[in-house]
Amino acid sequence: MNKMSLKCLSFLLLQLTCYFSSGRCGKVLVWPVEHSHWININTILDELATRDHEVTVLASPASILIDPNKPSVTKFETFPSSLTKDDYKKFINRYVKTSMYAAKVSFWTYFSTWKNLFKEYTDITLKLCQDAVSNKRLMAKLQESRFDVVLADAIELCGELLAEILNIPLVYSLHFSPGYLVEKHSVKLPFPPSYVPVVMSELSDHMTFTERVKNIIFILYFDFWFQTFNEKWNQFYSEALGRPTTLFEAMGKADMWLIQTCWDFEFPPRLLPNFEFVGGLHCKPAKPLPKITYSCFLWCRLQMRLRP
Repeated sequence: MNKMSLKCLSFLLLQLTCYFSSGRCGKVLVWPVEHSHWININTILDELATRDHEVTVLASPASILIDPNKPSVTKFETFPSSLTKDDYKKFINRYVKTSMYAAKVSFWTYFSTWKNLFKEYTDITLKLCQDAVSNKRLMAKLQESRFDVVLADAIELCGELLAEILNIPLVYSLHFSPGYLVEKHSVKLPFPPSYVPVVMSELSDHMTFTERVKNIIFILYFDFWFQTFNEKWNQFYSEALGRPTTLFEAMGKADMWLIQTCWDFEFPPRLLPNFEFVGGLHCKPAKPLPKITYSCFLWCRLQMRLRP
């Protein structure tokens, strides 16, 4: 782990400690996301656990990497759901294939493909959130546990709703959201289309006039199609909280945003003081290869060179 990552992680721990009453360790509730998002956030959880904070991760039957049965420094609170692990795996496979081939198709086919994919993802995450929040036994237990903070990934929604219901602070982990929608609409970060290309647009920060027009079309399209998805969340959040609210209103109340990248790898948007770059948290010094593995590696390199 590099020095910058350690600095950022120390900053996180310091901020979390500020929420906790003096003389005791804090209790952290986690709403996680699978695969690489879980690997990133799990690094933070391990560090919190080593500092004697109590970490509890909410897990469903659809979880893939999150296995409550494996030994861990964190606790797990499971809840039933109609979604299965196979449902989630099938979606992830479709997502990976789309990520690999979407950029090779036409402009409008690209949009249509991603729209269908995110609609499916919205249905999956909304179902998981509904199963958790509507579980009276689970919610009563979370209330009784008196957590100090919710740590969530902003890609899989629900952490902000839990923080609202439990009336505790919220810390987000995020790399980016599609079209920068979350960053723009929840905390009002500016992304000028003239020089900040929309994420997933395959554009660079050196755009021609035509590419800038294309970038604006991407922005308008992302904003338009996500309005239809957000309506489901707005309705559900309003029903769950018993008052009119919106998804972006709930997300905008986050106390801290941990951005899972490095500032010099990104285009230069303006940020708020509660945004902190924490890229590289999961990176660890490489271990020397075993002698047998290294010998096989050399043999393979030799075979490649000798191949006609």
